[in-house]
Amino acid sequence: MKNTRNTAVFAATTALFLTFAAGSALAGTTGTEFQTMYTTLLNWVNGFLGKSIAIAAFILGAGVGIARSSPIPALVGIVFALFMVYVPTIIDSIMTAVV
Repeated sequence: MKNTRNTAVFAATTALFLTFAAGSALAGTTGTEFQTMYTTLLNWVNGFLGKSIAIAAFILGAGVGIARSSPIPALVGIVFALFMVYVPTIIDSIMTAVV
């Protein structure tokens, strides 16, 4: 019982120390080395390439769904298309957030 209490006190002390010792997280605000690659990939995903991939995923899922008599592959295609639309915005928001 005493060992468990010591472990809990140590964990709480460590968590408190790490909370106060943590600095600001600046994940997406520095480093311009990859800015051109990031911009290119973002333009591809948000442009006609991303829309074409999303439509192809839906068509492929619909075709597999018709072959298997199941709507699940078509739903997977729709979910993939939604990810192509929303995930770049979510990732950009996460990476540029300052904690």
